[in-house]
Formats: sequence, structure tokens, C-alpha cells
Amino acid sequence: MDTASPTHYRERLSVPIRWWAQGTMLVASLWLAVIVAVPGAVAWAVTGAAVALMAALFLTYGAALVSVEDGWFRAGRARVELRFVGEVVPLDAEATRLVAGRDADARAYLLLRPYRKKAVKVSLSDPADPTPYWLVSTRRPDALAAALTRAVESTT
Repeated sequence: MDTASPTHYRERLSVPIRWWAQGTMLVASLWLAVIVAVPGAVAWAVTGAAVALMAALFLTYGAALVSVEDGWFRAGRARVELRFVGEVVPLDAEATRLVAGRDADARAYLLLRPYRKKAVKVSLSDPADPTPYWLVSTRRPDALAAALTRAVESTT
């Protein structure tokens, strides 16, 4: 569930429905190929394992959480205190592509999903951290940037 308030933001980067549809078609194709070659019980066991593997992969990959709450900015498994957050820039699809590619810094932290074309670039001001910025995929870059900016301003 996505929620947003002036200093609170929460978003899960779950995989889109089309991935589930395409994965289901792939598993159905696997079942069709296997059912003609092996006994039915084996074909169903292979198909069941494929469905379980697909679900585990999609649920794990889509479990990444982006949040601004309790004085922290979290993106996936990484987190940073809001006092170390500097400039926050919402990026459109083209700017995200450039910052993630041609203009990228190898030291940056990236939480990117191919099905989310927009992102937010968050500069860090922690002198002990060599990471210059985070690049984080999001459905609503403007809302995330606004929540981060307000949360940082309310902590200073």
C-alpha cells in the first residue's frame, strides 16, 4: 500500500501485473512442453516447482520498500538518517536513464527497477560515507522528493 503525507512516504516497488501474466504464459508453455514428454505426475510436479520459483522471484524482487519515516530514508535494504540527506531531485524517464548510465558515478547507491522508469536522485552530505548520491526508482518522484524535502526541513 502506498501512503504519502507531508513528511511520510511509503512505496513498495512490486513487479507489475504484466510480469505475472508473462510468467504464467511461460510456465504454461513449460507445462505443454513437458506433458508430452513425461508422465503427467512428473509434468505437474515440474510445473508446480516452476510456479513456486516464479512467485518467489517476483515477490522477492518486488519487495523493495522506499520510505521516509521516523527520521530515516529507506530504499531497499539501505537506510540513511535524514540529517545526511542533501539535495533531492525528481527525475523523469530520460534523466533517470542518463543518471543511471552515461552520467553515473560508480560509488552511487542504486535501487532501480526496469519497470519503473522514473526515479529520485538524493545527494548525501555524510563526510564519512563515500556514496555521493542514491538513485531510487519510484512511481511518483515528485511526491517522494517533496516528502523527503519536508522531512529534512522538519529535522533541522
